Amino acid sequence: MISNSKFLIARRIVQISILLLFFTGNYYGWKILTGNLSTSFLFGKIPLSDPYAVLQMFVAGAVISSNLLIGAAIILLFYAVIGGRAFCSWVCPVNIITDAANWTRRRFGFDMVSKRQPSTRNLRYWVIVISLIISFFLGLAAFEFVSPISMVHRGLIFGMGFGWATIAVLYLFDLFVLKNGWCGHLCPLGGFYSIIGKFRLLKVRHNAQACTGCMKCKVVCPEVEVLYMIDKESIPITSGECTNCGRCIDVCDDNALGFFLKVKNNNEKGEKNNEKN
Repeated sequence: MISNSKFLIARRIVQISILLLFFTGNYYGWKILTGNLSTSFLFGKIPLSDPYAVLQMFVAGAVISSNLLIGAAIILLFYAVIGGRAFCSWVCPVNIITDAANWTRRRFGFDMVSKRQPSTRNLRYWVIVISLIISFFLGLAAFEFVSPISMVHRGLIFGMGFGWATIAVLYLFDLFVLKNGWCGHLCPLGGFYSIIGKFRLLKVRHNAQACTGCMKCKVVCPEVEVLYMIDKESIPITSGECTNCGRCIDVCDDNALGFFLKVKNNNEKGEKNNEKN
């Protein structure tokens, strides 16, 4: 069971560790990680800022400090070059809630009731546009005031309060209303990272020669449309929608999926030619 959940376990360890570091930093003064997911300091010196939050502040007309700009540049560079939407699956605390809802759906067969999704996944990009427009006219970072991510994070660090209601709403929404509803259809932060991470270096690669077409990967994938190549061709997942969660790799008994670091396009072409030979 552990071998089929190694990336899931790793993600939970990372998510819980980050929450604990924020907790100890804010309550005990440890300087490893202080602040919150919007803006924080690593080791008390290195600024880290959510680039989407900084963008909203800029559009709202706020004066952006050098620390915010440096922090946003660090995070932007990491997710654009390496991580892609890794924030969604490896850092964001809401992922734990939505994963629990999806597990419940599979466990009790809710997915078999209806295969049709009543909402387009492009809706989150419209939410980005709307949030920026509202930020401009109201002069504040609009999404940050209503973000379930911030609510859950603040609740876990500083005491739940209404945070429990946020958790319940997210869980029930994904369970009964729309599969992967928040992360896959509505969350503008996920949409933002999918845009900047489209050309990331770390990707999941599919080996069609080893694939038996069991489709277990598509059952667990939160962004199933990115796995269109399964049992068809040996190519990496190039879509920015992929969260690099590794669940498809975990459940693949054929070892047909795995992470690889794309350095040059020429290397990828050479690999494809070798496979053909």
